[in-house]
Amino acid sequence: PKQRDGRIEALRNLRVARRSAVDQRADTQRQIKALIVTAPDDLRERLRGLPVKELIKVCAGLRPQPADAASPSTAAKIALRSLARRHQQLTQEINELDELLDPLVAAINPHLVAANGVGTDVAGQLLVTAGQNHDRLTSEAAFAMLCGAAPIPASSGKTHRHRLNRGGDRQANAALYRVVLCRLRWDPRTRAYMERRTKEGLSKKEIIRCLKRYIVRELYQIITANDHELAA
Repeated sequence: PKQRDGRIEALRNLRVARRSAVDQRADTQRQIKALIVTAPDDLRERLRGLPVKELIKVCAGLRPQPADAASPSTAAKIALRSLARRHQQLTQEINELDELLDPLVAAINPHLVAANGVGTDVAGQLLVTAGQNHDRLTSEAAFAMLCGAAPIPASSGKTHRHRLNRGGDRQANAALYRVVLCRLRWDPRTRAYMERRTKEGLSKKEIIRCLKRYIVRELYQIITANDHELAA
């Protein structure tokens, strides 16, 4: 339906802005930590080891004297304060975008958001990936290939194995990876699967690849079932 296509496009636009803000915030955080490494001893000792949230708060509250900007210590404080306040602004921007994304993604596919380990960010990415390639979403296997989660045979002689798929939409693949990590931490069935396959001799990478494929199957059914409900 046209309404759904419009909401998917709106979702894509908001996610572009959010990803840009997240990337910029990560860059800003790295720059802050790099400045601390080269800062004067007293300032470095004061800031080193602080949790990120506390570090940003302390740096944003620094009160250097601009008249003494030629001093390395003052210059470092000015730079840290500027970067910390930029970090705070970007965090506010991300939070504002999240307030728009949460209800939008839930309106498009509430069952997907509610799936174990998914949430707004992962669901948003998979909906955008599926929506941008709707003509290619012909089967579960096609969706797995689209997300880079389809196994690629790499057998040799009597050894039968598969390797990781480096193709497909890497952002969708990263979203599936986050679901795997969440389930490995909190879902007893997933943890039991990991233990069983480890005893069978599979590596952690191979097990994660298998889990991605199973998760694709589950989420594909949720996505397509919702599409059929909207079309009905």
